[in-house]
Amino acid sequence: MRTNFSDLPLPAITFGTSGLGNLYTALPDDVKLEIIRESIRHSEKPVVFDSAGKYGAGLALETLGKCLKQLNVKPDEVIISNKLAWVRSELKTPEPTFEPGVWKDLKFDAVQKISYDGILECFEQGNELLQGYHPQLVSVHDPDEYLATARNPEEEQELYGHILEAYRALFDLKKEGRVLGVGVGAKNWRSIERIAADVPLDWVMIANSMTIKSHPPELTAFMEHLRDRGVKIINSAVFHGGFLIGGDFYDYRPVSADTEEGRALFQWREDFFALCKEFGITPAAACVQFGLKAPGVASIALSTSSPGRVKDNVALAHAEIPAGFWTALKEKGLIRQEYAFV
Repeated sequence: MRTNFSDLPLPAITFGTSGLGNLYTALPDDVKLEIIRESIRHSEKPVVFDSAGKYGAGLALETLGKCLKQLNVKPDEVIISNKLAWVRSELKTPEPTFEPGVWKDLKFDAVQKISYDGILECFEQGNELLQGYHPQLVSVHDPDEYLATARNPEEEQELYGHILEAYRALFDLKKEGRVLGVGVGAKNWRSIERIAADVPLDWVMIANSMTIKSHPPELTAFMEHLRDRGVKIINSAVFHGGFLIGGDFYDYRPVSADTEEGRALFQWREDFFALCKEFGITPAAACVQFGLKAPGVASIALSTSSPGRVKDNVALAHAEIPAGFWTALKEKGLIRQEYAFV
């Protein structure tokens, strides 16, 4: 039985569970079960699953718990991260109100509750949905998006106070021994930086920020600071919503060749693909390895809606990339010349 966060190992790949919550498409139950089965089969142990009450209004948590139980997985064989901020509620409209058009075939809606009591309600409901499994890692989900709803600086400061109260609740859970680690997950890394200055975080999840396409020096300096403080980093969305491996969306927004920004993205990807082909590596392997090599990164979070992709995703963490590939990327101007971590 682990009693300290420092004793909690993080394998190179963390499994995202948004697909279990019917993100973009409603997967059949047998496919979801097979995704979990393959994740257990091919991962280093303990297996880490990242979930959230927002994913399908709790459907991802509910499905994860149900599948683990069906597969007779012992609770101490998995590490579950539950990002807290949303509570399942009654669905009174044709589709959920919290993110219209994104989640498919849901039977519930979700409401946001970021406060001391609200985050505890999120935690308790998550435990019920997990059906006997419990998260060892907890966090406030997307505080950057919560702060972005403020209409003026005074309201923004009030919302930030709600976030700090939520963290007070999470650290009370840690003191009680009900969780091992408290962290944060956000797309805007600046919000993580702000929270980390006020809260003694154990871990952070950075999304859409530290990638082979985007790796600003200010972010790497912050990550070095986290590493030196012993804060573990999970790097998420290293494909920028799938665009860097051939998808049509960049950070979950469609890319158009009719705009200057879109043309630049397509050109970058074309040059990147050409170098990958020249060196005999896949774009996915290049993205994952770059993300893993960033300072302080302990794990990469990857999601899939296909059971057949799980083994390949795990293998990406062990792909060998020739040193000449990184040099060629710098020579082509595809990554920063002064970037020192590859």
